[in-house]
Amino acid sequence: MSSNPQISSVHEDGEIITRRDGEVFVIGINRPAKYNGFTPKMLKELAAAYTAFEQDAGARVALLYAEGKHFTAGLDLPKVAPFMGERNLLVDPGQIDPCNNVAPFRTKPVVAAVQGITYTLGIELMLAADMVVAASDCRFSQLEVKRGIMATGGATIRMVERAGWGNAMRYLLTGDEFNCDVALRYGFIQEVVAPGEQYAVAMDLCKRIAAQAPLAVSATLRNARLAVEDSPAAAVRDFHPTQKVLMASEDVKEGVASFVERRAAAFKGR
Repeated sequence: MSSNPQISSVHEDGEIITRRDGEVFVIGINRPAKYNGFTPKMLKELAAAYTAFEQDAGARVALLYAEGKHFTAGLDLPKVAPFMGERNLLVDPGQIDPCNNVAPFRTKPVVAAVQGITYTLGIELMLAADMVVAASDCRFSQLEVKRGIMATGGATIRMVERAGWGNAMRYLLTGDEFNCDVALRYGFIQEVVAPGEQYAVAMDLCKRIAAQAPLAVSATLRNARLAVEDSPAAAVRDFHPTQKVLMASEDVKEGVASFVERRAAAFKGR
């Protein structure tokens, strides 16, 4: 369970809940009675939540978590199947794709906290995040092949990217379940904690990120994405122009001043 007080779903099709905790934009998956299985309603609300995070100038980082004992069992197929032929599943043009596969891409980081059953879309959401804190009771499975479909939220790309071809195919082509030991070894998650601690540890990471210079954080994300999706050479070409822009920012002046004065920096994102 999360350390956040559980909230009973107000709708049988679940909901996505959002709130601000200082500079952290919190996004919660809330359908615990159904293992947080995603309905069309929840998919639309998740895209809206990510878009709201991107547009919230005061939010520097997001924390994605789920209410109850499980992160998510994935898609509620009977409810979602009628929409599965669509190009971008229930993400409207101009919205931020929670799986971060199509433009417009988010410019700010996301930390995911996962627990219990974390299947299919759950894995794809955490792989689309920038770091993952997992409870040791996690059970992972990318089991689309068991249902006659293919993973289309990014698992076929990111699992290969992180684990290598053979290791990714070991689980993509069998749908077999794997645990935190495997997920950590393959780079799918970054930290393993005792069940119930994942939310607090993820929140601590979020607040540490939020304390850094926002322009530099966004530039780092963009440059790393450029290296992965284009080439390392493209990322290198971006070094100087991006650094030139950052050097003209107020945040750099504050960073230097805080170093000289031996105090914590108070960055403004400008």
